[in-house]
This record gives sequence, structure tokens and C-alpha cells, in this order.
Amino acid sequence: MISVQQALQFTKNHTKTTPKTIPLPLSESLGFIIAKDITSPISMPPFRQSAMDGYALGSIDDMTFKLIGEVKAGDEKEILLHKGEAIRIFTGAPVPKTAKAVIMQEKVTVSNITITLQETARLHSNIRPAGEQIEKGDIALSKGTEITPAGIGYLASLGITTITVYQKPTIAIIATGNELVPPGQTLAHGQIYESNSVMLAATLAKSGFTDIVTHKVADDYEATRQLLDQMINTHDVVLISGGISVGDYDFVGKALGALNVKEVFYKVKQKPGKPLYFAKKEDKTIFALPGNPASSLSCFYIYVLPSLLKISGYRNYELSWRTVISDSEYTKKGQRAEFLKAHMENEKVTILDGQASSMLRSFALANAIVYLPEDISKVHVGDTVQVINLP
Repeated sequence: MISVQQALQFTKNHTKTTPKTIPLPLSESLGFIIAKDITSPISMPPFRQSAMDGYALGSIDDMTFKLIGEVKAGDEKEILLHKGEAIRIFTGAPVPKTAKAVIMQEKVTVSNITITLQETARLHSNIRPAGEQIEKGDIALSKGTEITPAGIGYLASLGITTITVYQKPTIAIIATGNELVPPGQTLAHGQIYESNSVMLAATLAKSGFTDIVTHKVADDYEATRQLLDQMINTHDVVLISGGISVGDYDFVGKALGALNVKEVFYKVKQKPGKPLYFAKKEDKTIFALPGNPASSLSCFYIYVLPSLLKISGYRNYELSWRTVISDSEYTKKGQRAEFLKAHMENEKVTILDGQASSMLRSFALANAIVYLPEDISKVHVGDTVQVINLP
């Protein structure tokens, strides 16, 4: 059995960013990671641009100007301004090449075809120079950058419609257990509703992973081996829920061994989630998660999600730990490190009731996980604790 820190280090060391890249329409690229530098095909703005509604001036040492025209956003006409001349101009409109400044309309008195300035204009004031934001050929966004809504807007403003991103992994979820039936069916005695695959699929989708399939397999060795073989061959990541313990009807470990999967570790000195299993087969990643729902979800957040983010090219894929004040008392019942469902508000965290590995109700109310290392046995109100914010 290894420690939490060892398990985190092993998953990090055995997880690599995918070499697979795909072209994606910019409109579909939200949440993906750029796989190669994006250079700008144009300067932005592509022309001298007015920063406000006002008047473009042909000189700055005059106070009265003759109005000779108007330019609004989208106009293609070019006007040459001479000393003592001005044009009405609007925000975003192209500024004439010979204009010395733009003065806001609130600083101008208009009389027929002349304007009089209420204050002296400053050279180049209120003019956005061509290429102020970026020059043609410069790097707009670099490799490794996550595409955000603002990033999509920025690249669209440069006329870019397609980008190259790292391909997100295809993921198979396998739920094991004779006792599991789909929600909606009538429960027979001894049966429970299967929730882990639904929960994991929802958690994956919330984190931007949508290429997912789910399967259920009974507690049968050959059926388990065949399904695992098929899913490992056809998917980048396989998540198995249950069947990894050492009971008479836990066949996942035996089946994975028969498939020549390389075990990285099995069992972590933690609560919940002790029987966590992590393995590789060539470039495929396999996690066998405990069957208890809260254990399964805790292990997903702590180990699986960072691995998926690293595979997908994220720079910031590791857990983000914070130190906050505990608003709760809590006493450990063993020597293992613990991950506790919690709710954080106003920089204080409350450890929730219902910490059993089978209980999801408290997880449904949680927005954070409190981590207690092996050497901490008790938490008092006012103590500082380490916290991971949930996505």
C-alpha cells in the first residue's frame, strides 16, 4: 500500500500529453488546448481606428475647423484631411491617414459647417493605431493555451475559423456488479440502482470530456475479461467502477492481469478509496475505482481528473490546494489520510456529516474536499486545513 503523495506522483509520472491533434472549427473549440502556435493573419486593428464618437482633425494647433465630411464604422472611403479641416467620425471607423487626432464630441461646439474645440487636442489622441493589439505574423495564442470564450472571440476577430488542438481522450466507463440495475426499473430484493456510471459520465461532461461510452458487466470473470479487452483496445482511458477488491466475486484485477496490463499501483493509504488501482497498457490508461459511490467520486477528483487534463494538454492539470480555516470539529478513526466532503464559504470550510464511502448525499451538497494527511488525527474549529475546490 502506498501513500497519497506517492499515488499522486505515480499517476503524474505515468501520464503523458497525447500526441494526437485534430483540426477543430473555432466555434467548437471551447475547453480544448491549442496544439501549435497560432499566428495572426492580419494586424489588429487592420487600420487606424477611432476610439470614440467625435471629430477627426487635420491639425492640432487650430481651434476652429471646417467640416468636410463624415466617416462611420464600415465605410471604405478614404478622405484626406488638411490643416484646418475636420470630419465627423464614429467609434470603430477608419481614421484618415492625415488625421492628427480625434476629439470627443462632448469637447466640441458645432455651428453649421464648422466646429470649435473647447480644449486643445493632443497628437494622436483617441486613435487606435493599426496593429495596436497584434501585428500580422505575430503569435496570437501559443501552444498549450486553453481556449476560453474570450479566446474564441479574439481569434474570430482575426478572421481565424479553424485551429489545431490536442484531441481529448475517448473514455469507457464500466460498472461491475450483479446487484446493479438501471434507475427506473423496479428493485428486487438485494438489488440497488446503478449510479456510478451516470455520476462519472456527468462529472466528465462537466469537465469537458464528452466522448464517453458506458457499459455494465455482471460478476463473471470471462464476461469481465472480454469487455475490458474490447474497451482497452478501442478507448484511450478505461474507468472501472467496482470489482477491484479481493472478494470471491471481484474479477477485475484477475481479468486485467490476464490482459497483460501493467499495474502501476494498487491500494492507497487513504479513506475513502483504499482499493484504488492504476495501470497502463502501452498508451492506454486504466483506473479501477472502488464501487462505493463516494469513494469512486473522491478518487476521480483526486487522481483521474488531473490525469485526463494532462493527457488533453492542460498546463495546469495538478490539484489546486488551498489553506483555509476549519469551521468544524473532526476526529479520525484510523491512521489513513482522509478526503472529507465539505462546503466552503467566506474562506471557511465546514466538514459535512455523512462521510461514509457509500453516501452521496453529502457529496451532492459539497463544493470542496478537505484533505487530512496521515499525521493529522483531529481538527478543531479555527485550525487551518488543506482544501481542494471541486470543479
